[in-house]
Amino acid sequence: MAWRANLSRNLKELRILFSPSSAQSAATRSFIEKNYRDLKTHNPKLPILIREANSIEPQLWARYDLGVERGIRLEGLTEEQISKALEDLVKVGASPKA
Repeated sequence: MAWRANLSRNLKELRILFSPSSAQSAATRSFIEKNYRDLKTHNPKLPILIREANSIEPQLWARYDLGVERGIRLEGLTEEQISKALEDLVKVGASPKA
């Protein structure tokens, strides 16, 4: 899980969007409850934005240098798959062409 400490090196902002009550966002809500503190502890200056909105599909967005953004739909993913998706976004930020 060393990649978690690289969030602030590779990303400029992380956004997580989900519905506070829908079943399709349950894994995303659980991921946030279990991982937010650890992510923020390792990356205190990185903006990690948690956005709740009714009837929205769960999504994970990463913003890199020069305003480049990448997003992943989280609907149907487990907590482990969400963690892997975030890890993949961090690795994209490590490459010269984000």
